[in-house]
Amino acid sequence: MVLAAAFACAIATATAADADSAWQKRIEAGRSYWAFQAPEDSHPRPSKSSWVRTDIDAFILAALQEKELTPSPELNHEKLLRRVYLDLTGLPPTLEEADTFLNDASARAYEELVERLLASPHYGERWALKWLDVVRYADTNGFEGDADRPDAWRYRDYVAASFSDDKPYDRFIQEQIAGDEMFPGDPAALIALGFNRAGPRHVVGGNQDKEETRQELLTEMTAGVASAFLGLTVQCARCHDHKFDPIAHADYYRLQAFFTPAELREPTIASAAEVRAYEQAEKAYQARLEPIKDELKQIEKPYYDQVLAANKAKLEPHFRAALDVPEERRDEEQKRLAKEAEGQIKPPWYDVLALIPEDVKTQRAAIRARMHALGFEKPHPPATAFSLGSMEEAPPTHILKIGDYRYKLDRVEPGFLSVLSDFGIELPAGPSGLRTALARWLTAPEHPLTARVMANRVWELRMGRGLVPDPNNFGLLGGGLSHPELLDFLARKLVDFGWSIKALDRMIVLSAVYRQSAEIDPEKAKIDADNKLYWRANRLRLEGEHIRDGILAAAGRLNPTIGGRPVRIPIEREIYDLIFTEGEPDNLWPVTPDESQHRRRSIYLLNKRTVRLPLLNNFDQPDTMTSCAVRPTSTHALQSLSLMNSGFIQAQSQAFADRLETDCASDRQCAINKAYRLTLARLPTARESRMAAEFLAGADARLSDFCLALLNRNEFVYRP
Repeated sequence: MVLAAAFACAIATATAADADSAWQKRIEAGRSYWAFQAPEDSHPRPSKSSWVRTDIDAFILAALQEKELTPSPELNHEKLLRRVYLDLTGLPPTLEEADTFLNDASARAYEELVERLLASPHYGERWALKWLDVVRYADTNGFEGDADRPDAWRYRDYVAASFSDDKPYDRFIQEQIAGDEMFPGDPAALIALGFNRAGPRHVVGGNQDKEETRQELLTEMTAGVASAFLGLTVQCARCHDHKFDPIAHADYYRLQAFFTPAELREPTIASAAEVRAYEQAEKAYQARLEPIKDELKQIEKPYYDQVLAANKAKLEPHFRAALDVPEERRDEEQKRLAKEAEGQIKPPWYDVLALIPEDVKTQRAAIRARMHALGFEKPHPPATAFSLGSMEEAPPTHILKIGDYRYKLDRVEPGFLSVLSDFGIELPAGPSGLRTALARWLTAPEHPLTARVMANRVWELRMGRGLVPDPNNFGLLGGGLSHPELLDFLARKLVDFGWSIKALDRMIVLSAVYRQSAEIDPEKAKIDADNKLYWRANRLRLEGEHIRDGILAAAGRLNPTIGGRPVRIPIEREIYDLIFTEGEPDNLWPVTPDESQHRRRSIYLLNKRTVRLPLLNNFDQPDTMTSCAVRPTSTHALQSLSLMNSGFIQAQSQAFADRLETDCASDRQCAINKAYRLTLARLPTARESRMAAEFLAGADARLSDFCLALLNRNEFVYRP
């Protein structure tokens, strides 16, 4: 038996050694894959073509010429104006902004327009919508509780401000990974750490397995870094070695170990004066609230007591006897029985409600209305950051069999992906500074993935398709890389520009390839049906948020206020009844009382994971449970119904008509021209103008119906 055991041990050791050797060979082979090699210092071929405006164009033109293709014509000024406004701000141009550009005959009119848009605070809002998709941001936790995250919105505003301020992308990463360690005392850096908490999280009552909950949180943090910054499906190695990419099972847990010392914290970022002001305001608020609560209790008390007495009468004698003994005279057994009895006789609310007469319900509703109205005056607690901190002593990290925290394998220490260099980044001996090391590794200028991944996101946002089609997956299954030299060029430029996203954006939107028409040439499509070579612009449908924003802008009702707490707008009763199975609407979905807030940009509407606003949901708003690198574009009947029949579109069509009536009085041609300019940023064609005039001349014609039709134009919901 001893010999057999020794033989088995030798076999196991040999098998493990063989497996380790095989894995090392796979790592070495993986290092030859383009995504794991530093971007090359690529240069475009010299070109004498007058079409070439930037180096980007030279790369694109060379690829087109290899396939004997030519670029598409440039957009006219009206369409180019609308495209660049929607791309850089997510909003259509105002009439004044359009006139400024269209009446500028100088050679630099377009360049100056781009500079104005890059300087707009709405530029950051446009980028934030994209980034928040990637990090799966929402204002609530998700799952069955889906409770609000009161201060999470500060991260949303941090993202928008960072892009508007052109914060260097390497600093942007460092703040989100290790803001507390690298930039102590900076409130923005503490808020930035909300990146690690942006995803869904189980926060429910009852018995919970703390270790399981903790492991879920670490899994979310690891996946967030891998998707957003590395563009790799590292989470596929959570249960076993990655099936396709050179990422070992142990690599996943070494990466996760950087976050093992992290703990959730909500540090105050308010001043002492702000704290004192809150305490005084809260005391005054409670003084106003208590009389209303007492009034409500008094009106409910007779019916509550009636149910309580009925329930008590149904108790078994020994429970009733225990309750009848005064509390201070009960022995231990009587205390136990009384506590159990109290739980049995506590009246369910529906039993109390069934006894309340209709006239009393009316009185009660009026009291509740006063209470909820006052609730909106409740002072907000002092500002805190939805953030992270580090433990003084961190628990060990183990490789988990099939990703299950109950089946621990070997212990691992923090470490970078084996297929990549450590770039000379040293790891600290203790838990403090681990996330700093990770942030410095990610932002090392020579890192082969970080700049490439972000450059590809910028290109995808502006051009409609990434050079790597799945921006979250640069691995072997991520799809074909269409222009490797161009991607390397953009990645190196991003670093050379001091990690400036605006500089890369500027280069792209000033290029000739960006300015092309989106018209399809059937002959060219035979050669490149998917437009991988960019012989034309991709026609892009607007995100649901920007469709809604554009509708409000056309109606003249958009509230352009930047930032702030999320807004709850009224939701359809059908949606409420579907989501909330019990309770009262004013309690479970308290609508923001200031109606002007209901017309804020859609990025500021409460993003609740389990309650999707129909218009946004119908136009493919992500569910925020996983990272969304590129929104899908579906086509279905609910989209038309939302844009034709919803209460929102009907109200805004009427507001749009009222705006035209105010501005144009009875001049129908003025109204037609202005309506087209406000929706499509152009004047109507002669045929469109004639058709509109004929429609409005009809006996039953309503200007609001004409406005509704324009807001339903295919051209309105698509970028030119």
